[in-house]
Amino acid sequence: MSDDSLLFMMGKFEAKFPTDRQYAKNHTWAQPTENGYRFGFTAYAVRLLQDVYFLEWNVDAPSPVRESQEIGFIESSKAESDLYAPLAGQLTTLNPALLNDPSQINLDMYGAGWLYEIDGPGDQLMSPQEYLTHLEAVWEVTQRTIKGQLNE
Repeated sequence: MSDDSLLFMMGKFEAKFPTDRQYAKNHTWAQPTENGYRFGFTAYAVRLLQDVYFLEWNVDAPSPVRESQEIGFIESSKAESDLYAPLAGQLTTLNPALLNDPSQINLDMYGAGWLYEIDGPGDQLMSPQEYLTHLEAVWEVTQRTIKGQLNE
């Protein structure tokens, strides 16, 4: 991960965002690949999830996906959540290491903890600064939703 990153404060916790990639509204980062993007959870998402212990995919790779299509499910110590495709295209790869050990999501979210790759245009992806602005806009609602979870 680049040392060049932006910072968002989640209460007393820091969430860092590398500036060498783009971001999606579903709190995933997107790093360009040959024909599309590799996606993983941002520090913001990982902080809200905390310890990820279960990951299951509803689709196999390769498979066409629609934007916002449900593609999987994740469980952690703080949340259970469906996972949705951040863009339309061909889901080409699921990170095989995560099926046996999803803890890589917590240990190396911007590296070995990547989730999947989708070949397709990233027109709706945000720059790091746009993502930071998005977080500022949703943070108040997020705080009310989690009801003190960050202070545990």
